[in-house]
Amino acid sequence: MSYTNGLDKPSDYFSAKLYTGNESNLNITGLDFAPNLVWIKDRTTDHSNCFYDSVRGVQKRLQSNNNEVEGTDAQGVTAFNSDGFSIGNSSSVNQNNDSFVSWNWKESTVAGFDIIAYQGTGSNLDLSHNLSAIPDWIMIKNRSVDQAWRVYHKSMGFSNRLVLSETGGKSTNALGLDADPTSSVINIGTGTGCTNASGENFICYAFKNVQGFSKFGSYTGNGNADGTFVYTGFKPAWVLIKPSSTTGSWYLFDSTRNSFNVTNSRLKVDGNEAESSNIDTLDIISNGFKLRDTNAAWNGSGTTYIYMCFSENPFTTSTGVPATAR
Repeated sequence: MSYTNGLDKPSDYFSAKLYTGNESNLNITGLDFAPNLVWIKDRTTDHSNCFYDSVRGVQKRLQSNNNEVEGTDAQGVTAFNSDGFSIGNSSSVNQNNDSFVSWNWKESTVAGFDIIAYQGTGSNLDLSHNLSAIPDWIMIKNRSVDQAWRVYHKSMGFSNRLVLSETGGKSTNALGLDADPTSSVINIGTGTGCTNASGENFICYAFKNVQGFSKFGSYTGNGNADGTFVYTGFKPAWVLIKPSSTTGSWYLFDSTRNSFNVTNSRLKVDGNEAESSNIDTLDIISNGFKLRDTNAAWNGSGTTYIYMCFSENPFTTSTGVPATAR
């Protein structure tokens, strides 16, 4: 059975790429789409997690492990291409002989991903989005001044938030939303400088669950080496995990850096550290992932975790038809 067009081929909308830096101009190719969001991390050396998107434009960099204002990196991502992107000689994305990973997304209503740039008003703001469904995950960053990334997850409700650059658990301190988002708008209140300061510029990444492609859920750890199984409905290509009921870092796993189980190569989103692989953490399987370690960072007994997943292979297609195993 071959894939049909659209979301039954996940690599049309999300893909991870590995490359080696050469400290010169470099074209990263081989994607099945023109990326709208590119997230790059050096695996070898301590460098920041770098975000570039086509809405803000080339060379405009944000970093998840700090609260810094948007920077212009003339030697960062210099072009978004039809099958990848181009980079200059910036060490954070192209240090000579270092191993890098880039995670790449296509903005699409079908794929449940929207990038929204807006200017704060200081008063209640109904921010329109193009998901045609209620967002399940929202990240907002002030581009104009140093402010924290605010993260909304549907399981926590609009009055709670997490911070992408910090380890703290969920807090009732305002995300800046004054109601749960709807299928057409994100309701941003007067809030804080993080989400709606008057005259300042912001970027919002909004996601929704798409059957067979993406899942934004939560689970409870059991503190056991025979850990919690998390059903996603597909074989994950990419897994982001964060404790929400207590403190703990944001950790990333993917099947490109670990092509077989047990998955142990992890990167920290709220830090700049190089890749670590000293703990056998989880198995990636055909319909989800299973924890294989007792570490409280991802499997503490009774701890609630949120997760964000994108698909390598669908267990079912976007129309609910079982997919052929691969």
